[in-house]
Amino acid sequence: MDARAEASQTGAATAAAPLSRVSPRWRALRIALTLAAAAVGGYLAWRIGMPLPWMLGPFFVCGAGAALGFNVDYLPMGRELGQVAVGLAVGMRFTPPVLAATLALMPHMAVATLYVIAFTMVAALLFAWLAAVDYRTAFFATAAGGMADMAVVAQERGADAGAVSITHAIRVATVVSTVPFLVFALGEPGNVPEARDMASHNLLLVALGLLLAYGGARLFKFTPFPNPWLVGPIFIGALLGATGILIVHVPWSLIVVAQILIGVFLGCRFRREVLVKLPRVALAGLCVSLLMVAAAAAGAVVLTMASDLDFMTSFLALAPAAVTEMVITAQAMHIDPATVTAFHVMRIAVISSTVLAVFALFRKALELVHGTRI
Repeated sequence: MDARAEASQTGAATAAAPLSRVSPRWRALRIALTLAAAAVGGYLAWRIGMPLPWMLGPFFVCGAGAALGFNVDYLPMGRELGQVAVGLAVGMRFTPPVLAATLALMPHMAVATLYVIAFTMVAALLFAWLAAVDYRTAFFATAAGGMADMAVVAQERGADAGAVSITHAIRVATVVSTVPFLVFALGEPGNVPEARDMASHNLLLVALGLLLAYGGARLFKFTPFPNPWLVGPIFIGALLGATGILIVHVPWSLIVVAQILIGVFLGCRFRREVLVKLPRVALAGLCVSLLMVAAAAAGAVVLTMASDLDFMTSFLALAPAAVTEMVITAQAMHIDPATVTAFHVMRIAVISSTVLAVFALFRKALELVHGTRI
């Protein structure tokens, strides 16, 4: 088992009830019932006009069920396979002009990443006070890196891995449940087309593309790139599409299924026993997450003025959440998902690879300003 898989299991064990005691037959029934309830939640959300209904509907249904103590459960590998479909769809948008435009934004991505690091360090100070945890735990709980990665590094450095995991889960949930509403309420739909005209709808070719994307995800698990189940398929899709080797249109129905699986996974993480065990940490995590959303909005104003990006694209690019959910929001609003993806991949890659160096800087700053050693 590689380190990333072990990290993922560590995060899941913290935020979900043990499943090993459940027989395979009963777990299959529980998963089926959860998916059925999630699909109904997605349909109702679609009927009332909720943004991202097929992800947010299942997320709210499963999150509420888990928090109330119901035995909701997610499909093993469901979120990963959902990300493969989304990643391939996004990768197919990386035409040569899009790739050139993305590379031209590299300086803006670097500055945006530094900005995110800065406001998460400020958030750590606030979180330590609100949650009554040590600064070490507060730093890793608010660092905008991968949820599982931060939990593992926190445990290695003597921080409270449980508090870190639940705080990251709350951060992602807060951003996922607020940013799409803000984008749909305040923004105007973009003009990015759904798919290229030459994209094939042939189901056999689509299946071949998905198989290649899945292989890319597996290969990327052996690289330092963040979120291999999304980034690998994006890379494969971009390689196939930009070269013209294979250009396919991922069916809308498959993207809907992918969103349901992702929403179920996110919702199932909010087990009541975890929230009851760490109520102050959970509440502090919610407050700090809302602060991060506000900081992302403020940074988006500056990024919009400093680049050719519109505010909604800048906001999604800076939102401190998982890249998959922000990319899906961009797709739904016809905003360029390639740009949003590039910003998030750079952020997660830089933060994940430099988190210990930034932590050393954070410790030094506390020692100089407050004389506090952590």
